[in-house]
Amino acid sequence: MLKEYLEIGRIVGTHGIAGEVRMECWCDSPSFVSQFKNLYFSEGKEKLEVKARPHKNIALVKIKGVDSIEAAEVLRGKVLYMKRKDAKLPKGVHFVQDLVGLEVRDADSDKLYGTLTDVLKTGANDVYELKDESGKAYYIPVIDDVVKKIAPEKGFVLITPMKGIFDDED
Repeated sequence: MLKEYLEIGRIVGTHGIAGEVRMECWCDSPSFVSQFKNLYFSEGKEKLEVKARPHKNIALVKIKGVDSIEAAEVLRGKVLYMKRKDAKLPKGVHFVQDLVGLEVRDADSDKLYGTLTDVLKTGANDVYELKDESGKAYYIPVIDDVVKKIAPEKGFVLITPMKGIFDDED
C-alpha cells in the first residue's frame, strides 16, 4: 500500500532572522518543494502552511507562525512530509520511497530476482539496485529495453534483463 505522506526533507538550519528555515531536500530538486502550500510534521499529524523557494542545493522554507530565528532554531533536525496527492508528477514518474522494497521479477517467466533496495542517479538514466535473497547486489539500468513495467501499487517491477546482469545468464 502506498503511503499518503512521504518524507520530503529535513530542516538543517535557519536562514536570516525572520524565522525562515533551510531544508535539505530528499527529492529531485529544491524547486520541487516550491509547488507545495502545505507540508507536515509527523506524517500528516501537524499541517504547516509554507512558502518555499529553491536556494542553491537546499530549499528555504517560511512556515506560517514561525517568525523569529529562535522559533526556527527549535525546528532544526525535524523531518518534513508532503501529502502524496498534493504532488504533481509527470506520467511514468515514481517516488523512490514507493520503489524501494518492490519485488523485481522477470517479465516473461515471473522469476523472482530480488528486492529493489535503492535508486541510483547516474545522469544518463537511473539504475535500480536489487538484492537477491542471499544479499548479493545487482544493478539494473532503468531503460525501456530492460524495465518493462513498474507497479508500486501491486508491489513489483517487471524486467527483461540484459545479458550479463545476472551470473546465470548465457
